[in-house]
Amino acid sequence: MKRKVKTTVKGFRAIDGAGVSLVRVLGRDTVEEFDPILMLDSFDSINPEDYIAGFPMHPHRGIETISYVSSGKMMHRDSLGNEDTVSSGEVQWMNSGSGILHEERIPEVDRLLGVQLWLNLPKDDKMSKPSYNSIKKEDIKEVEIDGGKIRLLAGDYKDVSGYRGKHLPLNYYDIHLDEGAEITLNMEANESVMLFTLLGDVYVEGELVEEKTAVKLTEGSSLSIKNEDKKAQVLYISSKALNEPISWAGPIVMNSKEEIKEALDDLNKGIFIKEELEY
Repeated sequence: MKRKVKTTVKGFRAIDGAGVSLVRVLGRDTVEEFDPILMLDSFDSINPEDYIAGFPMHPHRGIETISYVSSGKMMHRDSLGNEDTVSSGEVQWMNSGSGILHEERIPEVDRLLGVQLWLNLPKDDKMSKPSYNSIKKEDIKEVEIDGGKIRLLAGDYKDVSGYRGKHLPLNYYDIHLDEGAEITLNMEANESVMLFTLLGDVYVEGELVEEKTAVKLTEGSSLSIKNEDKKAQVLYISSKALNEPISWAGPIVMNSKEEIKEALDDLNKGIFIKEELEY
């Protein structure tokens, strides 16, 4: 059975961090529909004033943040002692788990283009051990397809395997389509699947999806994406819906108001970083 477009969410301009202009696509109003993807922000600018302020040190708990820099650079520093920079075509993957503090700085580049996802953590993994990984270009496999290529950012594509997180399964493809190209993807019928049109407009099973738009798909085992008169870049994201309660306070996402209160109390008391936990 073919998947079809179920829900369409067009991005809008917003300000976050210390004054970063970005395209906010998914958030609090879409968490149930796009489960387990909590948030999706897109960056696309040739003006450094839009992003140079970056995201100063801030806390996270209960989620994984996955940043894909299609073009540009992003610098990371966290309370675990990690300092790292990813460049065009690379990925930052951070599990905030029981608690982490981090900052993201964005140096001036010709064009900043990319996406940050917040992937929810299952209830039993909310207080897991925090970690940071970067997926460099040499670790990202590229699969040639008719009229383009797939960059395997994470998960599996046919018999090709890429990076895997330790918690929820995630297949994350950066699909590049030339003019007039078409691709059919196969997947398990019960996967939670969404697309994001990073660059260009495409047709998803015959329905036009404009640039900077997220679509949630119905259940099914296959999906066709067709491009028209210019190159397009589409992100394919599939995982497993959690169907768990969500309580959200800024950069902290837990399952109950009590857990949110505990996290905020930990912040106020200076005990947010749980180094003493037995993981």
